[in-house]
Amino acid sequence: MSDFNQMQTIKRQMYALRNGIIADSLRKAGAGYKMIFGLNLPQIREVAQSLPTDRALAEELWADRRTRESMLLAPMIYPAEEMDLSTALRWVAETQHTEVADILSHSLLRHLPFAWDMAVTLAGEAEPMKRYMAMRLMWNLLTSHRDDIRPYAVAEAERGDELTRRVASTLVEEIDFLNE
Repeated sequence: MSDFNQMQTIKRQMYALRNGIIADSLRKAGAGYKMIFGLNLPQIREVAQSLPTDRALAEELWADRRTRESMLLAPMIYPAEEMDLSTALRWVAETQHTEVADILSHSLLRHLPFAWDMAVTLAGEAEPMKRYMAMRLMWNLLTSHRDDIRPYAVAEAERGDELTRRVASTLVEEIDFLNE
């Protein structure tokens, strides 16, 4: 039997995989976390695959906002069938970094039965990070909602917001390419 609880075991696993060069680069780039192990995405996925899908553990990791890798790991182990709209919107509201928004959208939100409705709601929000999440979620729903997405992406690209302009413009370009 281990002397460590599950959270401590996960942190030890991430510590063993740490990369100081990546961590230093992220810090210098302004990543606002107290703890950065410097794991890359394949390493974080490796840690996620060693864990069961577990809502309580995912919530505990998500609550650890001071650690970059905890925020990225949490959406990977949250069981989609157990996430309700209220929890999804709370996680969106608590997202402060585009990297987390990307992983949250790709690993979890796109699998929810209300993903499209949530993306549309987020697209109408005043807060740029929520609109960024809408665009990233729409990217993940492109195959099923291509024609529906274009007006939202065009409107967001025309808004010219620094955070959302590039992702929205690229989304429009991709839709136009697919429609050719």
